[in-house]
Amino acid sequence: MAMSVAVPFPTSQPAGYAWLDGEPEFSPDLHLQLEAPSTIVQLADLGYSAEEIASKATPVAASSPFRVLSDEGAAIMLETARRLQAFVKPAGDRIENMVRGGCYRSRWLRDLCTSSHVTEHLSAIYGIPVASHPMPLHLGHLNYSPSRIEVGIDKWHHDTLPLDFVMSVTDPATVAGGRFEYFVGTKHEAAELAAAGLTPPPERTVAPDFGGPGWAIALHGDMVVHRAGPLDELCERISMVNGYVALDTSRDEQSRSVDLMAIDDHDVLFTEWAKMAAWRSAGRLNDLVETLPFADRALVIERLEHAIADAQNAIDQMRTGKDSIDHYGG
Repeated sequence: MAMSVAVPFPTSQPAGYAWLDGEPEFSPDLHLQLEAPSTIVQLADLGYSAEEIASKATPVAASSPFRVLSDEGAAIMLETARRLQAFVKPAGDRIENMVRGGCYRSRWLRDLCTSSHVTEHLSAIYGIPVASHPMPLHLGHLNYSPSRIEVGIDKWHHDTLPLDFVMSVTDPATVAGGRFEYFVGTKHEAAELAAAGLTPPPERTVAPDFGGPGWAIALHGDMVVHRAGPLDELCERISMVNGYVALDTSRDEQSRSVDLMAIDDHDVLFTEWAKMAAWRSAGRLNDLVETLPFADRALVIERLEHAIADAQNAIDQMRTGKDSIDHYGG
């Protein structure tokens, strides 16, 4: 298995999914134009403590926008997103129109989202080895404009996965409003604001300028509170989110997979979730084999419980279930 892969993409499709016909073949040489971001914001800049940051995937919070796709790649991405729009559904009361599981329908999108070129680029930005997310439902997630102007595109939230990039699929210059924004603060502060019926104030938000379609911003999605702001007028506005994980399984898991029970196909979700939990537990168990010293019973039990915690948590959450997806309003 390649070092940049956590769990290989499935070789078969789930029931009910079929490949789009007539797609071009993904070509990194033709469709990518990877450029480095000019600036990087750290979690400490948002107000997180050294103790909070220590166990997380990376100390990086967000990058400035950077180019991912060439003009040709951006055109194919837009056409692919328009074709996949036939499969839109809501994410509870957070997003009216989204598509998940697109990488089980579009080979081009799958190959972009699992591209080793893109993964290596993200590793350089995050400063750690990363892999495309072990759960393909988190690959190539698409958000579309709402049907009514009074409905926001996406409310303030932190993501259900650790790391991701948010890409502008449509040309930002043609969209009235709908700006991507993130909060210069912690998710604990966002929760306090939400409890008081408030959302992040404009003076503490950043709305980066995307250079065009196919540009993206890298996020520490689990730690950075963000949203897609409201449109000023109804128009086509599409964004794509692609997920990543740290290859170091000693880092915190940083996912809220239980929230996905409210939005994703359970027959797909549970299998993907189990594979991710198994991958993380295997990494921690292997570390245990290599590093566990002769020690008293209490320490041995503690280390063993820690090694299998992700698998046990997944089992417990699958059994308990959840019928909503968390957000901070707005």
